[in-house]
Amino acid sequence: MDPVKYTPRDAFNAKVMTTNAGTPVTDNTSSLTLGPRGPVLLEDYHLLEKLANFDRERQPERVVHARGVVAKGYFEVTHDITNLTCADVFGEVGRRTPVAVRFSTVIHSRHSPETLRDPRGFAVKFYTREGIWDLVGNNFPVFFIRDAIKFPDLIHAFKPNPRTERQESWRILDFLSHHPESLNMLTFLDDDEGIPRDYRHMRGSGVHTFRLLTRDGKSTYVKFHWRPTCGIENLLDDEAVMIGGNNFSHATHDLIDAIDRGDYPEWTLYIQTMDEATAPDHFPWGDVLDDTKEWPEKDFPMRPVGRMVLNRNCDNQFLENEQIAFSPALIVPGIYYTDDKMLQGRLFSYVDTQRYRIGANYLQLPINAPKNPHHNNHYDGQQNWMHREGEVNYYPSRVDVVPDAPSKSFPKPRDDLAGNRVKQVVPHEANFVQPGERYRSWDPARRERFVMRTAERLNSPRVTPELKALWLEHWSKCDAELGAALAARVKQNAM
Repeated sequence: MDPVKYTPRDAFNAKVMTTNAGTPVTDNTSSLTLGPRGPVLLEDYHLLEKLANFDRERQPERVVHARGVVAKGYFEVTHDITNLTCADVFGEVGRRTPVAVRFSTVIHSRHSPETLRDPRGFAVKFYTREGIWDLVGNNFPVFFIRDAIKFPDLIHAFKPNPRTERQESWRILDFLSHHPESLNMLTFLDDDEGIPRDYRHMRGSGVHTFRLLTRDGKSTYVKFHWRPTCGIENLLDDEAVMIGGNNFSHATHDLIDAIDRGDYPEWTLYIQTMDEATAPDHFPWGDVLDDTKEWPEKDFPMRPVGRMVLNRNCDNQFLENEQIAFSPALIVPGIYYTDDKMLQGRLFSYVDTQRYRIGANYLQLPINAPKNPHHNNHYDGQQNWMHREGEVNYYPSRVDVVPDAPSKSFPKPRDDLAGNRVKQVVPHEANFVQPGERYRSWDPARRERFVMRTAERLNSPRVTPELKALWLEHWSKCDAELGAALAARVKQNAM
């Protein structure tokens, strides 16, 4: 064997995509699932390697959501939904649960302006009597992609160019052109909602479809939505430029100042529900579990559940803002996951990145720790300061008996799973229906602002004629008038 030919490689010069171990990758856009609609299989080595590498790209700053602020308060149940879920947090009207909430921008660094056009994070940590529940969402009800295997590439495309250190539209448009499911998200990002006035006037969404479970195992699909009681307000482009030029932290300061003066921000939690037993796999607007789609309110009305009040600021921004750690994998009995491919990837990626960013024992930090008693045999490791007594740190034991929790009290969905191992997209994408409906719902002035912003992206330097033609085709499939308006503004000969 020639030793020169078999030395470690120092260049990425393979002609095909491979894993870090050099194994060819046959599909880099779909997770390995049981049938085309999932669930995702843990044996998808490439998916786990891709997410694990992505989670470790930054230290110690968060890879995404680096810029944020935390406030604390409580959630109070106002409407009875005990017919839908046995979750203790919703156990009775009037019950209050402590919460910590982190608002954030997604793409840019920790010291970036809060006036940039960017999705916002809206993550709520419930300290329930049966453990931590993290409802980790955004201000938009949909997302760019429907499969977590694409997430590292999505963020790379939106992050600054690694050579020029600029966020450049050609990179964003190049990547998203391969994923027309992103059109729906773009009608939020490049709409007036793309720059919230501040966090107090911003809505939130759990984005994914989850399940509510009763004690007897009845399962109901659910989507969670937050609505600010003071109304939704946004900044137009010229307002954002003016405010951002004077204060890079206007939204953070606004939240802190409002709480300090006793003007406590409040949100109402709404749910949309769908009976899982009778729900079809898809509607004309797309797959039920597709996170790039909304559930139409006319068919699935919003139902109020409770209110959230934020009445305390952080005592220390590092301890409670930089070290707070969220994961959609943290649920409580009565709430469960679905086979949404994006959600299933997040169940691994979020806890993995927190263990890398903060440490294996990040859930012992006061801001992350449960308020209820807990017990397990997860021992030692960095930053482990929990005092333990006794000599038995294994299970089971006849010397120190710690029984399992009664399984009947903690229902799980009873799914019959069957299918072939496949890597493919959901069968019913319907990528163009909801973006067109959303565009047509706006008044003429709002449509004009969206066309202006979209055309500005398409006219950016290095956006090729091929990309422009492809995007004009995409938008025309959403709405012919929108496509024509963009075609009139896009410079076909600009490079």
